[in-house]
Amino acid sequence: MQKTNVLRLLDAAGIAYSVKEYPVDTQDLSGVHAAQLLDIPPEQVFKTLVLQGISGAYGVCCIPVACELDLKKTAHIMGEKKIDLIPQKALLEVTGYIRGGCSPIGMKKQFPTYIDETAVLFETIAISAGARGMQLVIDPQILGRYIPADFVDLVV
Repeated sequence: MQKTNVLRLLDAAGIAYSVKEYPVDTQDLSGVHAAQLLDIPPEQVFKTLVLQGISGAYGVCCIPVACELDLKKTAHIMGEKKIDLIPQKALLEVTGYIRGGCSPIGMKKQFPTYIDETAVLFETIAISAGARGMQLVIDPQILGRYIPADFVDLVV
């Protein structure tokens, strides 16, 4: 198993986690597909989305892979009139991560981060470990304190 920056940061902080790996299908990078391969319920696997408000400010949201982000609700939470997902081609430059391997841990800069409130219903959730084909399994409360992130209602 490769040690990603995410795993090195968690190790340095003394945070407990496990890693699950799965074969990468570049034709289907969806989180639902990853959840199926990992045999984890999709409501327990969270995708990381990076958004930008009309002010230019960035925000990061982690939501269950089968859910859709409510842009209006999230804009209000971020204190913006309007927000949009950043273009895929900007993801690496802004975060240091590629599509399918974007983690809320260890981005180039620390952006305001929000995790959908359903995460606290589980003992553990899975999020990207910073590389395609690797999911980090971690206690959502510990994740929220480490990033730091707020648990809020983000989905439609």
